[in-house]
Amino acid sequence: MGQDTRYGVRHGIPYGTGNGTRRDTRHDATHGRRAQGRQAHGRRAHGRVGTLLLALCLAVAGALLPAAAGAAPVPSARTGDDRAAADVTVTNGTQFTGTDGQVVHAHGGGVIKVGAWYYWFGENRNADNTFRYVSAYRSADLKTWEFRRHVLTQATDPELASANIERPKVMYNAATGRFVMWMHKESATDYSQARAAVATSATVDGDYTWKGSFRPLGVHMSRDITVFTDTDGTGYMISAARENYDLQIYRLTADYTAVDSLVANPWPGGHREAPALFKRGGVYFMLTSGATGWNPNQQQYATATSLAGPWSAMRNVGDATAFDSQTAYVLTVQGTSATSYL
Repeated sequence: MGQDTRYGVRHGIPYGTGNGTRRDTRHDATHGRRAQGRQAHGRRAHGRVGTLLLALCLAVAGALLPAAAGAAPVPSARTGDDRAAADVTVTNGTQFTGTDGQVVHAHGGGVIKVGAWYYWFGENRNADNTFRYVSAYRSADLKTWEFRRHVLTQATDPELASANIERPKVMYNAATGRFVMWMHKESATDYSQARAAVATSATVDGDYTWKGSFRPLGVHMSRDITVFTDTDGTGYMISAARENYDLQIYRLTADYTAVDSLVANPWPGGHREAPALFKRGGVYFMLTSGATGWNPNQQQYATATSLAGPWSAMRNVGDATAFDSQTAYVLTVQGTSATSYL
């Protein structure tokens, strides 16, 4: 891996290339596809690894604040009988290794809490940048991560034998008792498919069964993706459509495995990607990135009191390059004395 210490925060999860060369995975701004950009600028180094989910923090007053460099205390992530557990300190932008000593490969992922454990799912790619695994790790404190298994592999289904899988997110459906993974699916050669895909499992870190890929409602392109479970149990999926010029909010079916309806297209023509949605009190926050190819850009956010809108206009947050970053997910951590958003 070498001794490079220049780590960025790509898709909400810091990584290091290990060779001093920065790579990005954002869409080519001219063509709206990542494939051409990869060929022109080089493929991601196989040594790129995920470290800690780090997005932007929410201040007590409700204003979004930029993620700071340096040491970041994680306030009492443990709950229940572990209330007396000491806080842990995580240094932003440092490479993570698992308890087995191997680097954490979980790019563009998300985290779900089940019992006392946080489970982190993310991309684990082949050397040629194509899909290899969705890998799962778990932690009790968001600092020490244990590899669990490759929950989705090329052998899971023939559709995955040669593919690109990006931004996997897992949600739990209380009615069915199953865990549902949504992700962005493309072929191994280009970005013309623009599909969402679904897999399910009876256990959070078990083998996931592939349910297939599709365009939402049969017509909409679907690239950068995230999911959200509202306080009433309704599931939502958000993804970039129309060559990333639209960012659409969909309501899911009761079992979370399909799209039920289009709820909103709040910023038509906005050319936004990398959505991350969370709720604080009665207010929804949507974090997004511009679609500027390989170049980092100004992170923005919008708010609403209903997912159907009206939504506010996008507002800047952080610096002009989002601290050389791009969000993938915002994790709500209910601590012993306060709730934090990471």
